[in-house]
Amino acid sequence: MRYRQLTTGTLALGVLLLIDVLRVWLPGIITIFGQAASTPAELMGAFALGWFVLALGAPAVVRRVGARPVTVVAAVALAVARLTLTAAPGGRTQLWVATAGLLAGLVWLVGVAADTDRPVPGLALGFAVNAAVHAVLDTVDLVWRGDWVAWLLSVVAVTVFLVGTAQPGQRGGTDAARTGTVDGPDGPAEARGGPGGGRAWLVAGPALLLAAMVALSPALARTGMSYLVGDGVARSPLFGLAPVPVAVAGFLGTALTRPPRGWGRAYGPAALLSGAVLFALDRGDLLLPAILLAAVGLGACLALTDDSADHTSDHASDASASRRGYAVAAGMLVFALGAVGYYSAYDLGYPNAAVPVVVAVLIAAVAFTARPVAHRLPGPFPPLRATAAVTSLALLAPVLADEVPVASNREGPPQRLTVVAYNIRMGFGLDGRFDLTGLAEVVERQRPDVVLLSEVDRAWLLNGGHDTLDLLADRLGMPYVFGPAADPVWGDAVLSRWPVRDPRSLPLAAVGAPTGAQALAVTLDLGDGVRTAVVSTHLQPPPGTGPVVQARAVADFAIRYAAGRPLVVGGDLNTEPGDEAFTEFTRAGLVDALAAARPLATSPADDPRQQIDHIFVSPQLTSADPVAPRSTASDHLPVAVTVTLPPR
Repeated sequence: MRYRQLTTGTLALGVLLLIDVLRVWLPGIITIFGQAASTPAELMGAFALGWFVLALGAPAVVRRVGARPVTVVAAVALAVARLTLTAAPGGRTQLWVATAGLLAGLVWLVGVAADTDRPVPGLALGFAVNAAVHAVLDTVDLVWRGDWVAWLLSVVAVTVFLVGTAQPGQRGGTDAARTGTVDGPDGPAEARGGPGGGRAWLVAGPALLLAAMVALSPALARTGMSYLVGDGVARSPLFGLAPVPVAVAGFLGTALTRPPRGWGRAYGPAALLSGAVLFALDRGDLLLPAILLAAVGLGACLALTDDSADHTSDHASDASASRRGYAVAAGMLVFALGAVGYYSAYDLGYPNAAVPVVVAVLIAAVAFTARPVAHRLPGPFPPLRATAAVTSLALLAPVLADEVPVASNREGPPQRLTVVAYNIRMGFGLDGRFDLTGLAEVVERQRPDVVLLSEVDRAWLLNGGHDTLDLLADRLGMPYVFGPAADPVWGDAVLSRWPVRDPRSLPLAAVGAPTGAQALAVTLDLGDGVRTAVVSTHLQPPPGTGPVVQARAVADFAIRYAAGRPLVVGGDLNTEPGDEAFTEFTRAGLVDALAAARPLATSPADDPRQQIDHIFVSPQLTSADPVAPRSTASDHLPVAVTVTLPPR
């Protein structure tokens, strides 16, 4: 392998490993270090930002010690942390291993930046391959799988990364930096230590943020596909991952090819800004165009920062190596500020739509103001072949990872329905591990006909970028309907073994609670004209009081929607029996389906003391066997009850 290919491939692999670590570390902030809605968001944000600020000291270390030793030591630490996380230790151990891996990855980037003045091909390949692999793995990374296949692939990736890092070709600041070229089979190649690359390294962090949040997010792509019905709710889509190869091809194709000259250079920044604005509008029906525009625009902006050309100044090389180190460290700090700023809003209550737009403006400004290169050197890989290869990998995702559970009527209407209501905490258990198996097992033991889910996350980077709803629906073999609450990818859902009709979502007044809330109503078609209404919700209490206003709105909405038909209402209601919000449901004529088992505490899961998860039914339904089965797959226990339908 030629030098440039080795350098680019190693950088891409390192980016893959760093993103893997981030997908463990980011959720750990709110599931291990703190607890969302109880630990102050400011404290969690300070913890997150502190490590990126600390990495700003890495360029000084590189300048004193040298890029080579710093890069090698940091690469080994990143690799060890990545493999340790594959063992899924959970708890504080997992958090601190991920933190060590994150810091090592940031220092490694600074070391690589000092020796690499053309990072765009490696960064672009790393982002694109990560998206393709994430899609093929159905948005569940190898680090969370832990089987022998996951271990094998993880060990191979880490080994190749370390071997590439250890090669002499990875050294910089030697004769190649002094002469400005490296002779290879295809002629002279760009120097490792030339004065270019500063802009590309500066936008690496912001580009990573927009790629993971929007442009190259498989979970967001599938969520966007699930909104195509256009009635304000989302349903199990067919070939939900189909947009991923399109986004990957658009991103990588534009990132690896020469950008146009003149005002034609503006198409990339314009597309990126358009995609960011569409994403910021928080509309499910706009997610797909947001993804595709952002992917093409982000790739084009990276290409504009690729200022590779022949360099000859030894002094410029030394100075630019330090500038590149500070540039990538500052860029990753922008990544952290953007992520913390965007997701903290759901706890603190300020508007966050401007965050992705501001990050897009930063990238667009840096890219568009870059000086065009008159004699640009060829890239390490042919653009068309590289794009085709990664796109082909992404094309496997709709075939291998997409499953569409289908509900169908059984013989005749059932006499009973088993209902489960469960706050799944984005899929993370009390130990901070992404535990879909634990969630599915505790639900399956109840043999449910319908499942009401709260705290459903479908693409938040903060939670690892998983489509938790689709993953759980696949495991349970139950199609879903999703009602957006905080934004189009966070809310509540209903999974049903029976066909679902007439879904409606009612946004609820915030009444001082930052996180949005809604009520999702569906009608179960049980055959022979038998219908039952179901409402799933998650009430958000305002500071210092109960969710009385929201409870009243949900009760009224549910009664009107049912229109005399049998009705089930359930979810995490954040109110206890006897509280004013609780009595809003009984005042509306609904019956506490869990009354026979009271007290029935559901939170916290390891030591339940609060009765805040509930199921209510209309008087014509008879409830039996109410339970709250023990599990630590979430911070709540599920509640389940069997209801008998009225005779026909």
